[in-house]
Amino acid sequence: MESTASKHTFKSYLFFWGGQLFSLLGSSIVRFVIVVWIALETLSPIFVSIAFFLGALPMVMIPPILGVFIDRWNRKLTIALADSLQAFITFMMIILFLTGVANYWLIVLLNVLRGICQAIHFPTVNAIIPIMIPKKYLSRMNAINYLFTGVIQVIGPIIGGFLLAFFKIEQILWVDIFTFLIAIIPLVLITIPSIKLNSEKSEKVSYSKDFKQGIRTLKSVKSFLILIVFISVINLLNMPFTALMSLFVFINHGGEEINYAFIMAFLQMGIVIGAMIALLKKHWKHKELIILWSVFIGIGGYLITTLAPTGNFLLMGIGALIHGALIPIANTMFLTILQTKIPPESQGRVFSIVISIAAAVTPLGMIISGPLAELFGIRLLFIIFLYLQFVSIMVTWFFTNLKNIIHNESRDEVIEQQEDVSLRPEQIEF
Repeated sequence: MESTASKHTFKSYLFFWGGQLFSLLGSSIVRFVIVVWIALETLSPIFVSIAFFLGALPMVMIPPILGVFIDRWNRKLTIALADSLQAFITFMMIILFLTGVANYWLIVLLNVLRGICQAIHFPTVNAIIPIMIPKKYLSRMNAINYLFTGVIQVIGPIIGGFLLAFFKIEQILWVDIFTFLIAIIPLVLITIPSIKLNSEKSEKVSYSKDFKQGIRTLKSVKSFLILIVFISVINLLNMPFTALMSLFVFINHGGEEINYAFIMAFLQMGIVIGAMIALLKKHWKHKELIILWSVFIGIGGYLITTLAPTGNFLLMGIGALIHGALIPIANTMFLTILQTKIPPESQGRVFSIVISIAAAVTPLGMIISGPLAELFGIRLLFIIFLYLQFVSIMVTWFFTNLKNIIHNESRDEVIEQQEDVSLRPEQIEF
């Protein structure tokens, strides 16, 4: 396999990444207004959880199949098509609202189609990172990415809440179209290197062989299977917060769209803070242990949000901020483990498999959130699921081999840190 990452490809990636930030802003605003519209249209935990369940299915079903083909297809064309289709689907939403025929099921269906585009886009973009960014910059770039995307997603809900006060939803949705047009320009102008295998044979490898090879590569990183199971459980137990936070604000606290936007902005502010911490610290020891601690502190944050007195949106926001601050730290650790230990020619299939395994429980968490909220109430449901997250941490630490893995890898991490050439943000060349 020929390595292609260089300073030149790094510059190209930064140009492309800048355009993607604009696209992310549009998607963040649209996602917020759609969630608010569905919640206010139904005021039902069951219907809201169904909408989230169907929206999550594409990320579970598509990446395992798509990953193998990402490593074969033209990645630039794949990203361009996914982005274009998503913008077209948003345009169809605009038409439905303009003509007055929009209803719950039509919007949910189009949201599922948007999810399909995102399920294609996300692993493809992540698969180009190792072939465009030199290995020594990966950890820092992951942190920088979380920092900037966090800033964008702080702004997104705030802008969405502000726009809902003055504009109709069909007018707000145009933001997604405009940001797509901005993002497509860098993508068209840059060159994304292709992976070339150093083999004289031109035999076509079957899909099943490629998929099995991805599984074998994944299993070769000892801590991965433990971490993936742990992350899957945490994803499941976090789903009620994702699916029902809007109704928690509207029903339990008598809040409005701007209050929900306020809490979501605090969550994203936490992500920005966490990304800055991940960026400023040069070396991280025991990345697996950091992931566990991040989840533990994040539980405390959501507990504050859950137990906040009625109408105390500031305290709810502070809890969300604490939870959000730990997300980029945990994810930076996980992504760095993956990107430094998986061969670039397998990144597409392995990353897609990882996404699917971690997200496989997401639809289940979404669909059970509504009925359980009807049974227990949203607040009590949040408390139960936070307790189960704590139990998951204890089981992972005391009943798996993770402690031994961390101990055995300590010496390798010290060597790796000595070889790492730190890159400060001001040293990045554009």
